Amino acid sequence: MKDTFHDPPRPDPATAPTPEPPLRKQRDYRLYWTARTISLSGSEVSRLAIPLTAAALLGSSSFEMGALTAASTLPHLLFGLVAGVAADRMARRKPLMIGCELVAAATAATVPLFWYLGILSVPYLLTVAFVVGACTVVFRAADFPYLLAAVPPSQRTEAIAGAQATQSVASVGGPGLGGVLVQALSAPLAVLAEAIAFLISAALLRSIRATERHTPAAPQGMWRDIKYGLHLSLVNPILRALLGAGATHNFFASAYIAIFMLYALNELDLPSGLIGGLTACFGIGGILGAIIVPRLVHRYGNERVLLGSVLLFPSDYVVVALTGGSLPVKAALLGSAAIAMGIVIISFATCMNTLMARETPPEYIGRVRATSAFATQGVLTVGGLVGGVLGELFGLRPVIWICAAGGLLAIPCIWLSPLRHAPRP
Repeated sequence: MKDTFHDPPRPDPATAPTPEPPLRKQRDYRLYWTARTISLSGSEVSRLAIPLTAAALLGSSSFEMGALTAASTLPHLLFGLVAGVAADRMARRKPLMIGCELVAAATAATVPLFWYLGILSVPYLLTVAFVVGACTVVFRAADFPYLLAAVPPSQRTEAIAGAQATQSVASVGGPGLGGVLVQALSAPLAVLAEAIAFLISAALLRSIRATERHTPAAPQGMWRDIKYGLHLSLVNPILRALLGAGATHNFFASAYIAIFMLYALNELDLPSGLIGGLTACFGIGGILGAIIVPRLVHRYGNERVLLGSVLLFPSDYVVVALTGGSLPVKAALLGSAAIAMGIVIISFATCMNTLMARETPPEYIGRVRATSAFATQGVLTVGGLVGGVLGELFGLRPVIWICAAGGLLAIPCIWLSPLRHAPRP
């Protein structure tokens, strides 16, 4: 029996089955979506506040700033695969998700406390970034399987699109809110907003009434379970194609992000406020994508939407590399490209996750999802380092063209896979 995010109606043998109400009208799905949006918005605030605390108040060196960035992504490499196995072994995943939010809240709350006591240091900020990053990894390993177990198959695409949109909503409001809080309260106190966001998220998740119905996978030893998740991801041609395309895109996207700030300031002469606005434009595109994708999938199918979206991966880099002219012209071009890319990324991610859920046995979805996160998130650190080195060697604009060319490499991953031959719905 599939679990849903609403109280199911009592069946009446004399009538046809009652159709599922839209997700937006289901109380428990609204609680879930709100919890994730608030939590991610708090994380966006801390992405600004913690580095500012290290740089402005603790006088961090460039090496320490780099280490601070790496500390938050390192848990993906250390714990990602183990977290996926653990999620598959659990009959109930919601308590784990709530626990992760509470641990992250308590850890983030120590930053303003230690600052007030005069004992805050860069090594401690590294510890905070690592612990919160580890909580994020474990949470995400349980979050996706929990969502799949809680919605009927007919509403999975809509649910996944809504979950993807949470990041877009957070990216629209989070940075601006972070700037206001840092200006009004100081950077360490702004980190407190992240702790509060995690607490609110935990409370909302706890309020969800739906009970999970999930049959855990039989444990066969941690290493064997991890290896089987890798095996499933690489042997299945569709999962392998999704993994290759996602990792390829993220690698070059990370290289691009590493040098974009310098390029925007030094080459395009953009004011810092406009750069923040471009981030908001990308988030707006993501929200639009979450609205559009279910309709596109209903008409064309997940496979065809995925085939189309991957073709547009390099477009944003090309626009940025060619942009010139007056400030209004540059703002219009870059803003339009950011909105379009937000739509493209949400389209790809939604269809990728839907197909991953379709191709993976339910008892193994946690470790397959964790394998995907391990690969696609793990390349972010490497891609950022490569982007910085290439920028030093060749200049900023050539790196953007390299990223555009690299984005093309994701196309054969999808177009040479069985996804190309899927029939229309």
